[in-house]
Amino acid sequence: MKTLNDFNFKDKKALIRVDFNVPLDANFSVTDATRISSAKPTIIKILEDGGSCIIMSHLGRPKGVQDQFSLKHITSKVEDIIGVETKFVSNSIGTEAEEAAANLKPGELLILENLRFHEEETKGDRDFAKQLSKLGDLYVNDAFGTAHRAHASTTIVAQFFPEKKCFGYLLEQEIKSIDKVLKSDDRPVLAILGGAKVSSKITVIENILDKVDDIIIGGGMAFTFVKAKGGTIGNSLVEDDKLEMALDILKQAEAKNVTIHIPTDSVIADDFTNNANTKACDITEIPEGWMGLDAGPDSRKQFHDIVMQSKTILWNGPLGVFEMENFANGTIALGNSIAEATKNGSFSLVGGGDSVAAVKRFGFDKKVSYVSTGGGAMLESLEGKTLPGIAAILD
Repeated sequence: MKTLNDFNFKDKKALIRVDFNVPLDANFSVTDATRISSAKPTIIKILEDGGSCIIMSHLGRPKGVQDQFSLKHITSKVEDIIGVETKFVSNSIGTEAEEAAANLKPGELLILENLRFHEEETKGDRDFAKQLSKLGDLYVNDAFGTAHRAHASTTIVAQFFPEKKCFGYLLEQEIKSIDKVLKSDDRPVLAILGGAKVSSKITVIENILDKVDDIIIGGGMAFTFVKAKGGTIGNSLVEDDKLEMALDILKQAEAKNVTIHIPTDSVIADDFTNNANTKACDITEIPEGWMGLDAGPDSRKQFHDIVMQSKTILWNGPLGVFEMENFANGTIALGNSIAEATKNGSFSLVGGGDSVAAVKRFGFDKKVSYVSTGGGAMLESLEGKTLPGIAAILD
């Protein structure tokens, strides 16, 4: 696996694919700069070697050229975080981009315009990738968030740098963190899978059954398992067409000596609002007109005990509707348990959009071992797939 440390970038122009797809407010100010900060170590290493950086990224899902998706809006934020004057060019290919790249001096940083202003980017167009490749001497992929896409800048462009391509520090760390969970010798290994639907996690569950000792299933997906086992779940979220599959997963787990833990109680509500009437009840006896929206107090204690005995922990998905204050307690309790286990020496990896949002909201992001930057990419890695963006560097 070739990484940044395998190269000296002195007098070299590094063409770097980053994931600067950051949220902007109505005034085009960056509201969460985590993705920019995450790429900083890679950029600084290249600049300190005496090289220059040509930054490629997408922003949003533009239909053609749309000003609100221009990367010019984030240039000043990148400059603040990296601490280097940052240049911008209003295209990612063509004469203007090639001249800007050619004039770049060691220690300088150039941001190309949004790659997705060209439809060839998402189509994985070879000619578009070839034009991008003209801009740099070496190719660095540091965008885990898009590593599952076979786009021109994430995958195809690597073909034009057969011996001069590598992973950036962020992507290297992502690969190592996922490997640490899926190939861990530090047992017991625990996977916590939450969120709304079983269907979105089926392949993940099937792939990790050979690699973990325990699985906690929480969030909305738990009710499909409860109903499959004959429980009454009221108006709770359920996938009726996945009941047989839930039973099959339980059988597979038993055959592989993996213990699946489902909440025993639930905080239920008579409406899907924060101000609804609530109470805790047995998760198998939820009355009609009520729905489970959070893990109950007994489940939180049960899950705490499981977390505390685990040496390796993967957390993907919240235990309840944490966006509403009255249904956030299960997710917060789980975060506290994982933070405590991490402090005691366990390795904890958090990944997947909603769980990442939860750990940031409740301040757990500095209390776990690693927070992944890629939602879809993380899920596909856990499904056992080799991501195109990673394969292109290893090739």
